[in-house]
Amino acid sequence: MRAAVTSGRETALLALCECGKQGGWSDGVLKCLLRQNGLDSREAALATRLCFGVLQNRMLLDHYIGTFSNTPVDRLEDKVLTILRLGLYQMTMLDKIPVSAAVNESVNLARRYVKNRGAAGFVNGVLRAAARGGRDLPLPEDPFVRYSHPRWLVEEFARRLPDGELEQLLQADNSAPDTLFQLNGVKCALPDLCRALEEDGVSVRPHPWLSDCLEVRDTGDVERLRAFRQGLFYIQDAAAKTAVLAAAPEPGMRVLDACAAPGGKSFAAAIQMENRGEVVSCDIHPHKIKLIRAGADRLGLTCVRPMLMDASRRNGEFAERFDLVIADVPCSGLGVIRKKPDIRYKDPEPLKRLPEVQSAILENVSGYVIKGGVLLYSTCTLLERENEQVVDAFLAAHPEFRLEAAPVPAPLDGASGQLTLWPHRHGTDGFYIARMRRSL
Repeated sequence: MRAAVTSGRETALLALCECGKQGGWSDGVLKCLLRQNGLDSREAALATRLCFGVLQNRMLLDHYIGTFSNTPVDRLEDKVLTILRLGLYQMTMLDKIPVSAAVNESVNLARRYVKNRGAAGFVNGVLRAAARGGRDLPLPEDPFVRYSHPRWLVEEFARRLPDGELEQLLQADNSAPDTLFQLNGVKCALPDLCRALEEDGVSVRPHPWLSDCLEVRDTGDVERLRAFRQGLFYIQDAAAKTAVLAAAPEPGMRVLDACAAPGGKSFAAAIQMENRGEVVSCDIHPHKIKLIRAGADRLGLTCVRPMLMDASRRNGEFAERFDLVIADVPCSGLGVIRKKPDIRYKDPEPLKRLPEVQSAILENVSGYVIKGGVLLYSTCTLLERENEQVVDAFLAAHPEFRLEAAPVPAPLDGASGQLTLWPHRHGTDGFYIARMRRSL
């Protein structure tokens, strides 16, 4: 029987191999393995950095492996390739890990996890050849290899950005985002939350342009924090919070969050409404409804009503019922590459069908808005075909809706009713928001 896994390197290897084999998302797979293996905080942090770092730099690492390996990258066994990526990442991008340690630990992983007896010697040879070049291996000129973004995606971003900003976005995609705690104003005030977090050893600072939002460090396992168990905060990116601010829910409103899981926008709306009114929080998956209910219960948000619903299918009971409908539709997710680095490697062909799905949802839920009510459309992607093109087509077919200024905090500009948040400009997820008003 294999000994228990206690090493961050081993956990990262297992997570990366599991993602490659099963197609799971790295953040979910890694979280499960960290809990299963019970790593201490130091090794858990190493596993997280290695797993995310390899995914963020996979194409660049493969470029280097191809330089030093006599066997083409596409002919290497998956585990051997992953071990080489882990070793090279430590050698070239983590200056606190000695090169010798990176090589030796990678060889040990090959001995333990690869059946081919020659694998350890092969890993040793490739990494030692790379080590002779020092930590500063030459960077390729092509930005898609240098920043490990598929060429099609780099071309999509380049079409949208002014000269000089493409590289800034690619760099931001490979950075580690801050964790943001949003205050639950129904339960406490911001000074109370800060005090509770600091007592548990969490470093906090106010977000630069969002009130009631904290940038935090040194959290460890968030669920262990007393403030979390007491429901004093929830985790949500500044972009998603901005979408709710743009929707501007008010106390007493009837609100529909049509594609709600995991529930962050429903919670933000309920808090904005002072827990007065109704937030119907819908999703198509039963297990996600349970997650929304658990989150609302933890936060003490009694106005949130989770409900199983397919947002693309008409519900006659909802016709012209809601003051505000939020349609945060399924999308390619290419605005959250910082948090899900593997999402960049999606097959682009299936993504081309998403605008049809998004348009169907928007068309359907627009019928749930009362006359004079607001319809908010949002995505966490930066592709124009899923954002402006979907909204423009909808507005052309529905003259009863019009864009109107979105009340968003400075330095954002919501005057046109449509806005895009960019990781390199705003320090947020990549996000699109459109606020529309139905005429009376």
